[in-house]
Formats: sequence, C-alpha cells, structure tokens
Amino acid sequence: MAEHLLEAERARAESLLRREQAAEYVRDIWGVPCSPNTLAKLASLGGGPEYRRIGRHPHYPSNALDRWAASKISRRVSRASELREVAL
Repeated sequence: MAEHLLEAERARAESLLRREQAAEYVRDIWGVPCSPNTLAKLASLGGGPEYRRIGRHPHYPSNALDRWAASKISRRVSRASELREVAL
C-alpha cells in the first residue's frame, strides 16, 4: 500500500504530457526532431522515453522526456573525428 502512495506522490510531482504535447516539448526545449508518430513507434518497438498510461492514452513525464532527449545529443566537439573516437 505504501508503495502505491509513493508512486502517486511521484506522479503528482511529474508534469505528464500527452503524446502530441510531448513531441512538441522535445522539439521546443531540446531542439531534437520529434513527432507524435515517432513516439508511438518507439513506444511499440522500444528505445523511446518512459511513459505512463492513463486509460487508453500514454502520458510522458517531462523528466523522462528530458533524459531521453539528452541521450540523443552528442557532447561538444570541434571536429567530426572526435565523435568517431568516442564510438570506438
């Protein structure tokens, strides 16, 4: 019972966004190209941000969107070869 209360408390602290709002948030705040269709595909295939379902509708916590978008952005580099060095 206490675990459910903690989960409810966390959910209240999070800003939950519907899929269209979540895609707009990622584009506007992070500058990462994102569409509602991309989020739907990633929800099915995996690799997207965490979300919660409320009824039939997915709701994305803003902090999960922040983590996911940040993971899509590379570190700063001064030349392209620096990115290849990291990948090796």
